[in-house]
Amino acid sequence: MEPLAALAPTAVTAGGRRIVLAMPGNEATAVGLVTRLGADRGRAEVKHFPDGESFVRLLTPVTDADVVIVCTLDRPDDKVLSLLWLAIAAREGGARRVGLVAPYLAYMRQDAVFQAGEIRAAQHFAALLSGHFDWVVTVDPHLHRIPTLSEIFRVPAVAVQAAPALAAWVRAQVPHPFLVGPDEESRQWVEQVAALCDVPWTVLSKVRRGAWSVDVSAVAAGQGAGRTPVLIDDIISTGRTLIAAAWQLQRAGLPRPYCVAVHAVFAGSAYNELRSAAQDVVTADSIAHPSNCIALAQPLADAIAPLFDLPLTDATTRLDR
Repeated sequence: MEPLAALAPTAVTAGGRRIVLAMPGNEATAVGLVTRLGADRGRAEVKHFPDGESFVRLLTPVTDADVVIVCTLDRPDDKVLSLLWLAIAAREGGARRVGLVAPYLAYMRQDAVFQAGEIRAAQHFAALLSGHFDWVVTVDPHLHRIPTLSEIFRVPAVAVQAAPALAAWVRAQVPHPFLVGPDEESRQWVEQVAALCDVPWTVLSKVRRGAWSVDVSAVAAGQGAGRTPVLIDDIISTGRTLIAAAWQLQRAGLPRPYCVAVHAVFAGSAYNELRSAAQDVVTADSIAHPSNCIALAQPLADAIAPLFDLPLTDATTRLDR
């Protein structure tokens, strides 16, 4: 988690109430936060008109309250406009502050311009959210060429690390694990989880030939012998990388691996195909999915609590920047 060390959690805000609003599909996460933050559960109507335009209506008074909107941002283009409308409704309803909890934060992988005419979408998406929220909390954003969220957000942005929760699951469920990262980008997660579990680990290499086609290197001879392989990654989208890595492990004579990841994006048939190559597929609950086995409510609440004590900002000034 990016530190906010000088800020100590408090039971209630200086202005009084905390209200948690859930965008559709985020109700379970919101309930987990309400209890841990000593907050009230807010209500809002979010829908679409027959012509496809978004409509929101705030049903809970939020005057002088700290409002937390929960919206994980997988499939972001279906959600973002309604999310911004709800933030504006809370602001116009008199909220002291409006924060965003987005356990999965979209567009972070588009972090560089590779060809003429492209944009650095991560930077622009962060600017869009910064214009409507006083703070943002997410889980393990896919930061590869961007060192920290503070480089692209104009408001406090906290990245919660899921590694301790993943490690706790591995320790409890997998005997004699051998952790494997399917590619170099997974190294930071594999290394953290392996250190917390005190077990051996390795990272394979990958060549991507397209969104649905990758080659993964073989496992070194003798690695993981007598242990249960566990593939660790942050995002499962098409699943091609993990599927290729799973087959390489089996070619090396190792058992079918567990696949453990943070974000269950799962495009198309990826989940079922990965299950056929793995002993089990387990994810954190940053995106609601049948594979969710690892809860993140407590680390999210721990990250949110200090943000209630931040100095108030001028929303008009922020929107004009």
